[in-house]
Amino acid sequence: MTDGSTPPRDVVVVGGGVAGLSAAVFTARQGLDTLVVDGGASILRRNAHLENFPGFPLGVNARRLLDLLGEQAEAAGADRLDARVTRVAAIDSGDADSGGDGAVPSDGAPSDDARFAVATDGDDRIRTRYVVAATKNEVGYLDGVDGVGIIERGKAYVDVDERGRTGVDGLYAAGRLAEKPHQAAVCAGHGAEVAVTLLEDDDAPFYHDWVTPEGYFTDRGREVPPGCEEIGADERREREAASLDATRERFAEPHPDPQETHPSLEE
Repeated sequence: MTDGSTPPRDVVVVGGGVAGLSAAVFTARQGLDTLVVDGGASILRRNAHLENFPGFPLGVNARRLLDLLGEQAEAAGADRLDARVTRVAAIDSGDADSGGDGAVPSDGAPSDDARFAVATDGDDRIRTRYVVAATKNEVGYLDGVDGVGIIERGKAYVDVDERGRTGVDGLYAAGRLAEKPHQAAVCAGHGAEVAVTLLEDDDAPFYHDWVTPEGYFTDRGREVPPGCEEIGADERREREAASLDATRERFAEPHPDPQETHPSLEE
């Protein structure tokens, strides 16, 4: 359990589907202290065989894809917490039940640069500078934040601008919650775009998050930009060999989890 006395996170991502995990990969790779809070309810787990995600000509087991995205986020430096977020609140609200206990001193001024308090069903209390909401049509946990626009179209969405910003500084929405099409590739891309937007808003040093051959920049008289890396031939071969070994291992056997279906069809 995490209580309100722990140091604040830079980013809390709410939801561990493709949008949330893609966002976490980008923020963590740029050095932001990122936590993904995932209740394990990604709708993609119901997919029988995902056949339109780029890079898999014959399709891919959707649960395997989620596992790989989660592993990639962790490799980038993100932490993961198995829990469901019950409430997000602005810390300056002084709402102790929202997870702000310990975060707002008696004079009402924030004790650090955390903007939000995140509470979970596991009694975790997490302070953070940024929140990326990436759940599917679940908006109740945002009731504690004034200024969030909710759109009702039979299902609930969060009103965002073209880059995933809500009406509240530091709060973003990604994927289906931001009314993106119900396609894994689109939601994954939007999660990445929202993360890049967050990095730009944070004024974090960022260029392309690109790994290049040695000399790509420096042999042209340029410094390697923030977020980029030059690697030599030996390092490139080592990384490729490691990725091939990992791919063989992870795809050697069928995925062990049982197929999920729509909740209304479960006994």
